[in-house]
Amino acid sequence: MRRAAVQAFRTARYAPFRKLLRSRTFPLVSSNYALGLRSASSLPEQISLVSLQSSMLNRFSVAFVSALVASGAWFTYRNTSSGGQPLSEASPTAGGVGTVSGRQTSGTISTNAFSAADQPSTGIAADIAPESSRKAVVVQQGQIHTGHIVGDEPLSKDTDDSGKKTLEMMTPQQATQKLRRNEESYLIGRGKGVVRYDVVQLPSNDPIEDDHAEKIVEVPQSVAPATEGAPSNDWMFWGVFDGHSGWTTSAKLRQVLISFVARELNETYKSALSNPSLTMPSPESIDSAIKKGFVRLDHEIVHESVEKVLKANTKRVAAELLAPALSGSCALLSFYDTRSKLFRVACTGDSRAVLGRRGASGKWTATPLSIDQTGGTAEEMARLRKEHPGEENVVRDGRILGGLEPSRAFGDSIYKWSKETQEKIKLSFFGRTAPRFLQTPPYVTAEPIVTTTKVEPSKGDFVVMATDGLWEMLTNEEAVGLVGQWLEEQAKDSKKNDNNTSTWLKSWFSTQKGLPVEKSSDTSNQGGQRAPIRQRQWGLRPNEDERFVVEDKNAATHLVRNALGGKDRDMVCALLTLPSPFSRRYRDDLTVEVIFFGEGDNSGNVVLNNEASASGAEAKAKL
Repeated sequence: MRRAAVQAFRTARYAPFRKLLRSRTFPLVSSNYALGLRSASSLPEQISLVSLQSSMLNRFSVAFVSALVASGAWFTYRNTSSGGQPLSEASPTAGGVGTVSGRQTSGTISTNAFSAADQPSTGIAADIAPESSRKAVVVQQGQIHTGHIVGDEPLSKDTDDSGKKTLEMMTPQQATQKLRRNEESYLIGRGKGVVRYDVVQLPSNDPIEDDHAEKIVEVPQSVAPATEGAPSNDWMFWGVFDGHSGWTTSAKLRQVLISFVARELNETYKSALSNPSLTMPSPESIDSAIKKGFVRLDHEIVHESVEKVLKANTKRVAAELLAPALSGSCALLSFYDTRSKLFRVACTGDSRAVLGRRGASGKWTATPLSIDQTGGTAEEMARLRKEHPGEENVVRDGRILGGLEPSRAFGDSIYKWSKETQEKIKLSFFGRTAPRFLQTPPYVTAEPIVTTTKVEPSKGDFVVMATDGLWEMLTNEEAVGLVGQWLEEQAKDSKKNDNNTSTWLKSWFSTQKGLPVEKSSDTSNQGGQRAPIRQRQWGLRPNEDERFVVEDKNAATHLVRNALGGKDRDMVCALLTLPSPFSRRYRDDLTVEVIFFGEGDNSGNVVLNNEASASGAEAKAKL
């Protein structure tokens, strides 16, 4: 019977790792899986593999272990001695060890945990009980185990040539340090409608493929007439850039995209001044200027680089100039004109901007300011089929030519170069193989879709901008509700501490449970917005009271923490402990910005908000 039980819980090998990395999404598997017990005799003696502790069984085993099942793997947890004693002789720890099973039903995953904590504590668990132990993650051949490190062992250790790595599970304090490592916050004392913005980045790839940029341009009256009584206007820009197949394209966008767009806007506003009947350029001309800046930069990256490389005819120049063309990046750029109070969002790809606005009920409403542009978006599919008639595979399985998910992006030259150009570059220098279904490029464009929204600073509007890594984990309403929740907590703290420096905060309090956000009543049309796939992958519970927490002074960090698990500290710690590239299966790079509008002071300064910025962070010139 014991042998039959052991046989029943044997595990299977992972699907090839490279195959999983090709996908930017992680679909649920269609098979039924069992979470069994695996022998750990090959692990070092100081590692005692155990099941998740009893305090974690109700939440963490459902959420995180379901993620492992959803990726198509069988994982196991087992106490074992160095001699690899049989299952029936291994005894549970005080926290409880049991058989954990997972199954998929009707598109959802559920797990059942059976605790054996009532059994007598004997064997290896009893032997190590007097010694201190720490939670650990063991990564080996594409598989992950949780367990304990007994005694004083290093935080991270490569144990042998097979690539096995033992990592101590981060403590909540260490997880917080990692979350806050790249956070920044700025207080905007320009008196022109924007009072603050917060930003944070969390890498999953190594190096991170995301990037971001912010800039405030003081515009003289020779370019744009100022508001009455003001010497000048401000143009404010915020950008988040989601790179893929490398980091070089997103880095290029950080360096020059705002400059390209500002240059085109400068010409457009100047042209309007030359017409006495106009005080402002037309909305269409402003949108056109933004689009022109995007397209001109992409032409420089993809096509002008080829001309320069062929002229120089050296691999050193090719390596420098072709890197941003061979990789790719989505771009989400917002432009706020302080005179008109119009907030424009230019979206190329599947990053997203969402407006939060206080409603008559006292709750916040979430309004998307962009549409995800992928091969699975109905509008984008129709556009591509119209531009490439007769090409059956122009969109295949929701991807461009069956490969790239975003339908609009910078770089990604293999979807834009002709076959002849690609063959010449690859033969003379280096490059990637052209897509199998390539016929009439270009298939991917960098031209953005631009939306315009009238901002109401007096109502305390805010905007969340983020790469798709956040939207894989949170809905629009959850993101807006979380910022609303964060604002309420900051207002309470400000009132408690009599902090007059936070004059932009309003004392908004609500007594209802859950997030202070209006739920969308129209679920039939999501406007191109995709559902957060990680919630299904991790098996998260929908109960907001059990999920979300306020622990951070930076609103962007607050969003990332709750996207990774919030109150479920074990999930947060585990997801942050996973090393690259393994972490990429469970979370993407994350870049989040939160922009707050309001009636602030008019000192003219832009200063670093130290309490919401990483220690040691230096203020960067934004003006």
